[in-house]
Amino acid sequence: MTPLIEVRDLERRYSRRDVHALRGVSFDVQAGQRFGIVGESGSGKSTLVRLLAGLDQPTSGSVTFDGKRVDGVPERKLAFLRSELQIVFQDPMGSLDPRMRVRDIICEPLGRAAGRRERVTELLDAVGLPADAGERYPHQFSGGQRQRISIARALAPRPSVLIADEPVSALDVSVRAQILALLADLVERFQLTLVFVSHDLGVVRHVCETVAVMRRGEIVELGDVDQVYDQPKHEYTRELIAAAPSLRKALAKLRRR
Repeated sequence: MTPLIEVRDLERRYSRRDVHALRGVSFDVQAGQRFGIVGESGSGKSTLVRLLAGLDQPTSGSVTFDGKRVDGVPERKLAFLRSELQIVFQDPMGSLDPRMRVRDIICEPLGRAAGRRERVTELLDAVGLPADAGERYPHQFSGGQRQRISIARALAPRPSVLIADEPVSALDVSVRAQILALLADLVERFQLTLVFVSHDLGVVRHVCETVAVMRRGEIVELGDVDQVYDQPKHEYTRELIAAAPSLRKALAKLRRR
């Protein structure tokens, strides 16, 4: 089966800062897969996300999406990627225009497409917000609610791939569990391919089926998430597992509701 996303020997150096952010990174993501990328700050996760989304260019190596090259392609020729791949970021306030009503924020990726109002209503319901939320502004919502708005906006153009870049790290534990449960539900409901990025392997285990563990710009371990978690081969993976707070109680509480 041909992967939806193919990454081959990806390198990224920043000469001005003398930083080697990525070192020979390679992996595949199949359509419908829930793929986790985990590592501490500075491991290269954010750089990798930017390259997957065509927001930066590698020093060498390649990124292919659905058979089309992303690396080395001018922005004006990446329209196919913008409609198919969307990102949910860590800080929703950084990606939500505070001057826009929620309905307009969600509609923005749709341009002048027909059925915009109906799509907003559908998405607000899908992320667990009331219909009148569309008339309000981002500052009128809690952090967890703003992340729900960000998710709704990302889903508006009906992408096939959702990248979630540390989407719950700024939230408290109970709200984290709610957003993780929501993401899992939406991925299944809309048949999305998920690339989930986190510093917490425990969080990734609850959402993903495959995980790549990154350290200093390299993938040091890659495989089935339960196998990696239960039988880690690399010392760094063992350190991440030991440091991961448990979400089991919060998630179990949500399931009982």
